[in-house]
Amino acid sequence: MSPLALDIATTLGLRATGETALPAGRTRSALRLDTSDGRLFVKSLPAADAERLSAEADGLDLLRGSGAFRVPALAGRGISGDTAWLALEWLDLTPVNGEAAGRAFGQALAALHAVRGEHYGLGRDNWLGDSPQENGWAASWPLFFAQKRLQPAFDRLIAAGERGELIRTLRALIERVPALFLDYRPAPSLLHGDLWHGNAGMAGEQPAVFDPAAYYGDREADYAMTELFGGFPVSMYAAYQKAAPLDACALTRRGLYRLHHLLNHLILFGDAYRRETERTAARLLSELR
Repeated sequence: MSPLALDIATTLGLRATGETALPAGRTRSALRLDTSDGRLFVKSLPAADAERLSAEADGLDLLRGSGAFRVPALAGRGISGDTAWLALEWLDLTPVNGEAAGRAFGQALAALHAVRGEHYGLGRDNWLGDSPQENGWAASWPLFFAQKRLQPAFDRLIAAGERGELIRTLRALIERVPALFLDYRPAPSLLHGDLWHGNAGMAGEQPAVFDPAAYYGDREADYAMTELFGGFPVSMYAAYQKAAPLDACALTRRGLYRLHHLLNHLILFGDAYRRETERTAARLLSELR
């Protein structure tokens, strides 16, 4: 038993009975901790990054409070030596496969998006994967998205030495974002924020989500993210549209929301995402001219 596992169990007032290392992320480690009170999922980061786990816990609380999805309960969080950790309820998850699972997930997503805020954004910053995600509150969704989603990605690319056509295209797009919202003013819906199939599953018959980058914004942003990397059945989209039909012009904004995540993947994972990012940005700018 590792000293970290023993220390976490002691902090939580539990007895550790076993641990299993789980696949690690780019910067974090994970383990399954077996205790006298059941299993826990534990995510850990260097102590200097403890705020990331605090932000994740707050995001999970937001999603859990909606009552729309099964969200793992918080068992506790803390710092042990040079390691920050977040302990969550262990959920035995299966993929969102099949018509029934897709339908249940689509209905749950519509219920999540029915939770509304007074403004766009969030009262604290958080993280989109390993990327800092700026928030704050805003009265204008187009300006929030341009300034808090596209502009930070643009700035990081510039800082990394990116030049050329992609930068010119992004600069023009950031200026033109409001043109996509002349006749559409979305409600500030509660969003998961990083909703791909790897952050979703089924806990028995209940749709479940985790690893959020939560904030309040246009629900089309979550919807577009589910389409970007595949993994959800057709029945999910049909159930969502039946429960909460999208605006007739949603397709015109899909590229904008996809671009946000493609830029993040380009920044984090490099040139494997370059071609799709450049194509998406160029197509969107062409449509706006």
